[in-house]
Amino acid sequence: MTFTLPGFDLAAFVRATLDEDLGVGLPGGGHDVTSESVIPARARFSGAMDTRDAIVVAGLPIAAAFFRALDPQMEVAVLVEEGAAVPAGTDLMRLSGNARAMLTAERAALNTVQHLSGIATMTRAYVDAMQGHATLLDTRKTIPGLRHLEKYATRMGGAQNHRMGLWDAAMIKDNHVLVAGGVGEAVRRARAAGVSSIICEVDRVSQIEPALAAGASHVLLDNMSLDELREAVVLIAGRVPCEASGGVRLDTIAAIAATGVTYVSVGRLTQSAPAADVGLDFTPL
Repeated sequence: MTFTLPGFDLAAFVRATLDEDLGVGLPGGGHDVTSESVIPARARFSGAMDTRDAIVVAGLPIAAAFFRALDPQMEVAVLVEEGAAVPAGTDLMRLSGNARAMLTAERAALNTVQHLSGIATMTRAYVDAMQGHATLLDTRKTIPGLRHLEKYATRMGGAQNHRMGLWDAAMIKDNHVLVAGGVGEAVRRARAAGVSSIICEVDRVSQIEPALAAGASHVLLDNMSLDELREAVVLIAGRVPCEASGGVRLDTIAAIAATGVTYVSVGRLTQSAPAADVGLDFTPL
């Protein structure tokens, strides 16, 4: 199984995560003291990873990489496709290999699947609540070092990624506007610098026309009421995509999406998603 994400080094992530758990570089670190003292070196286990919750699955190929990093001969069978919605009690993965390797990699593998599946599951709930109106976007509110994985998980849940970072689009916010002296001037400066993708945040309908006139390619409608969103959609009239953002909840997203906006962005997808309840049970061979 090959798992690749642009900009993400899977081997480095696996090594750094395992090194952290093993205490590599710390006095007395560099090994799993429990497994080494209790489990014979040649002991073998079979294992089954299953979910105790109904979830949308994300992260299984990464979990497999943890096990294979410690036992390259480990037999790993991934039973469920990424992005699949499965009921509680579903087996996700079966393993067979060196017992010590399996026990050492267990927590890193489970943490990854629990976290990413939690994000994918919450994302799918928001997508379903939108009832086909608009497209759900994530944000940059991610755990440092995990952005590529967390944004991958939102895609598995049915969202699209907003910009990946500070490099792939300009996002002009209130502080940029404050320094530039106005929405129009801030957008003009970005356009003059040769930036092709310019997202301009506005918190008043009156800011929309100056932003468009200056060359904004995307308008972010920040913390607007439903009436203001509908007015903004009429004013923009499809000239550029528009995005509703700010304080969006599962119980409010349907009405927001129905205003006619192109996108709705939700920071809590990556900022606040609860971990899925996923476990791993072993049997000696």
